[in-house]
Amino acid sequence: MSQQSAQPEQSAAQANGEGMRALARADFAAAAVLFAQATSADPQAPGLWRNLAKAHRELGDDAGERAALDGALAADRTDFMAWLRKAQLHERLGEEALALQAWQGVLQMAAGFATPPPDLAGTIDHGRDFVGERTARLAAAVDAELVEPLAALDPAARRRAHAFADAAVGRRRIYDNQCAGLRYPFLPADEFFDEGNFPWFAALEARTPAIRQELEALLGEGEEWLRPYVRLDEGMPQSKWTGLDHNLAWGACFLWEYGRPNEAVLARCPRTAAALAEVPRATIPGRAPSAFFSLLKPRTRIPAHTGVSNTRAIVHLPLIVPAGCGFRVGGETRDWVEGKALAFDDTIEHEAWNDSNELRAILIVDVWNPHLTPGEQDAVVRYYAAADATGLNPEPDWRD
Repeated sequence: MSQQSAQPEQSAAQANGEGMRALARADFAAAAVLFAQATSADPQAPGLWRNLAKAHRELGDDAGERAALDGALAADRTDFMAWLRKAQLHERLGEEALALQAWQGVLQMAAGFATPPPDLAGTIDHGRDFVGERTARLAAAVDAELVEPLAALDPAARRRAHAFADAAVGRRRIYDNQCAGLRYPFLPADEFFDEGNFPWFAALEARTPAIRQELEALLGEGEEWLRPYVRLDEGMPQSKWTGLDHNLAWGACFLWEYGRPNEAVLARCPRTAAALAEVPRATIPGRAPSAFFSLLKPRTRIPAHTGVSNTRAIVHLPLIVPAGCGFRVGGETRDWVEGKALAFDDTIEHEAWNDSNELRAILIVDVWNPHLTPGEQDAVVRYYAAADATGLNPEPDWRD
């Protein structure tokens, strides 16, 4: 590098050094002049702009501090300290909306630190308190405004409006479909389907005592009808599923699997078989329906995961639900209620847990996504028929 091209960097370093000495002796006006010279010599160095901002802050020059922090961020939009100082400046000036936005950015960046700087722990805690208090105030105002309008909506629209408001004020996240297999475009990515889409729920729910009785009789014969739900291929690396691999902590007793009946189990559960026969299940040869008793032993958790295809809805009929069990789909957590069916989109992240000391048991069956028309259902069936006939389509895995 020539002496001439190196001169700006030397000038910036020299002016910055003299500026730091001026800061140390509390000559803030001189420091501001020197740091301005440094930033002129090297405008792409955010640290020089931050030094200039500090000098202006000590002078009580809010406009100068703001301009210097903007200069630091123009040089590097990800400069953590510049954002932190800007959040403090907005807060000090009472610019609460801008302060909230800046503190949210600071907290988002701080969350990515493996080890946050210890000397900033108190400052970050303050930012977290600031965001929490302002967000709560904003949410309270929104909630008060929406009480009456939302009360007039039908249950499905009310639930969507609540989700909208919660997401808008930062109380919840909106989850998208993550399909491991077939994804049908343009379907609503709703976590729990509206019960109005399943008019046959009442008939299924009425059979709960009989279905539970048959399950309990089956369990009385031992675990010969059960198999681990998670069965990983040999050689698979360690993952979130390793603890449940070939483990009856999460067990399944299949009545139907990949469109094939398990005649031995159906014969032992005739009333359950009759109930399933009345369910408008998704029927895809070699792939669907599947129906099974899902058994979660005490102190067992199913990690967050997503399913295969959004062409289906997963129906749960809770049979045995001790206290301490729970189920989250996307941003909504629900308690299972024995005998109360629900349907959800399993391509949205979901997880389940049994924190009790007793067994949890649910009848699970897959049906068509209610947003698919009969013609679209037929298109999916024909797609699989044609694709499978080529011998080139992968083996099915339609399990949740």
